Amino acid sequence: MSRRIRYQQGSVQREKRQSGSDVWVFRWWEATTDGKSKRRKAIVGTVQALPTEASALKAAKALRIDANQQTPHTEGGPGTLAELVAHYKLKELVGENQGRKSFSTRAAYESYLRVWILPRWGDHRLDQIKPVAVEEWLDGIKRAKASRAKIRNLMSAIFHHAMRYEWVDRNPIKLVRQSAKREKVPDVLELAELQLLLSKLSVRERTLALLDAATGLRVSELLALRWGDVDFENLELNVTRSIWHQVVGNCKTEASAKPVPMDSYMAEDLLRWRRQSPYPMDSDYVFASPTMKGKQPYWPDNLMKRYIKPVAHKAGINKNIGWHTFRHSFGTLLKANGEDVKTVQELLRHANSRITLDVYTQAVNSNKRAAQSKVVTMMVSDVGQKLEKKYPQTVQ
Repeated sequence: MSRRIRYQQGSVQREKRQSGSDVWVFRWWEATTDGKSKRRKAIVGTVQALPTEASALKAAKALRIDANQQTPHTEGGPGTLAELVAHYKLKELVGENQGRKSFSTRAAYESYLRVWILPRWGDHRLDQIKPVAVEEWLDGIKRAKASRAKIRNLMSAIFHHAMRYEWVDRNPIKLVRQSAKREKVPDVLELAELQLLLSKLSVRERTLALLDAATGLRVSELLALRWGDVDFENLELNVTRSIWHQVVGNCKTEASAKPVPMDSYMAEDLLRWRRQSPYPMDSDYVFASPTMKGKQPYWPDNLMKRYIKPVAHKAGINKNIGWHTFRHSFGTLLKANGEDVKTVQELLRHANSRITLDVYTQAVNSNKRAAQSKVVTMMVSDVGQKLEKKYPQTVQ
């Protein structure tokens, strides 16, 4: 005889936090594959935002829905966007499901939800959220187009989540127009500028900059490297993790977690730095911070602002340099060398070639001019010969 599954209301309890406001925690029982039950919990919100237990119970409605998916008397789906967001976070951003997205992505999502989406749309019923209203709201947000596009895409993902659970029949955000086109072309370093910068940097920063500019690694992947990830024999870097705000996680995409080729000159630079580093063991970070006694790598902003930017400025390189500048420069130089898109895509470890073409490769002026000259020569060579025969005195 199978055990009867009862509808459960769950409970909310107030929990203290060492820093910040206390939080309300929703608790329920979840059936396991072996027929037993295990206790589950999820944070509903802060006591500051939800001052009473009744308000916390109301905010936990979507979590209660999830707790009763297997019961025959499950109540209807989430009524408001805030309730849907709570369910989305439970299933996609916390606990055992958080590995689906990198820590930096989860942090960005939490920020977009807290700062933008929930304050404006949290109290709205799902059927009240209309494409034109969302589009006008996005147009009024004073942020870059790329940021507004990310907010739009997150809202779309949340409604897609609702469709998967059959709570809505359509995704209204799919009809929301929002361009992600860059408003400003990012700076790239030309070859001469890279050479000049590398010649002025000290060993540590030179090794960092060269490794970044010659591999296109994201800085979160670069600083997460340990000496054991550097294969000096096969000249490869095994990129298996990333670090953001000193939290270690997975790489951004599946394509990111592939071995990266390492030129022999780069390997010599790394060996030179390893001989000087106080943390040269295989288990140590390649760029371990002495301040943290080697347990963490350096903070990327500190390295860039305190050591690399001042050197670049002093050398006369008046560009807005950041860690991503090296990645953009790498892609641009690959394109300038005539490498095919597939090779550039795999070296930059993009999930698809469209990102490679649209974002990371800018044709340098000399290459644009050379390409144009080739086409012009093809177009006018025959015409020029005919003109020379007809007007020999005027055509040079």
